[in-house]
Amino acid sequence: KTVIRASGVCSGWREAICLGLTRLCLSWCKNNMNNLVLALASKFTRLQTLILRQDKPQLEDNAVETIANFCHDLRELDLSKSFKLSDRSLYALAHGCPNLTKLNISGCSSFSDSALAYLTSFCKKLKSLNLCGCVKAATDKALQAIAYNCRELQTLNLGWCENVGDPGVTSLAYGCPDLRALDLCGCVLITDESVIALANRC
Repeated sequence: KTVIRASGVCSGWREAICLGLTRLCLSWCKNNMNNLVLALASKFTRLQTLILRQDKPQLEDNAVETIANFCHDLRELDLSKSFKLSDRSLYALAHGCPNLTKLNISGCSSFSDSALAYLTSFCKKLKSLNLCGCVKAATDKALQAIAYNCRELQTLNLGWCENVGDPGVTSLAYGCPDLRALDLCGCVLITDESVIALANRC
């Protein structure tokens, strides 16, 4: 809020703020986040951290596509509870934000496993990935892609991803040697096979 108010003082200050800003949180925006992102993204080209956590879904694909078009230096992105987003957003991020190291898409229930796998084939620097509640996206197929592409992964949240099974988890155990934290709460399909693989490899 402070940055946006300050930017209204004069055009020179506005330019200085926009060009130098590396971290932005818009979670306070309760009603018009999508339009705000559309208006601001092109001005904040040096952003490295962007937090767009929502209490009620506001963000749409066009906002994420705009972020991907202008914010190529993004390292951390929080899109949690963005229920309106579709696979279009993940495809856009794959091409526009390949340097992501931390991505939170928890609660984004419309993403598919194919789109998630595609994202990881470009965003290979991911170290932290939150997929809690992403039931359609977090499948064994997607986890196998993550294990193959994201070898630097350290933290993965798969809470309540009920389609996750042993093939996916064992792939992670073998493909992500730096894995330190793995949340499998509610993953009812996994068996001792997954536990043994994690114990032996991580």
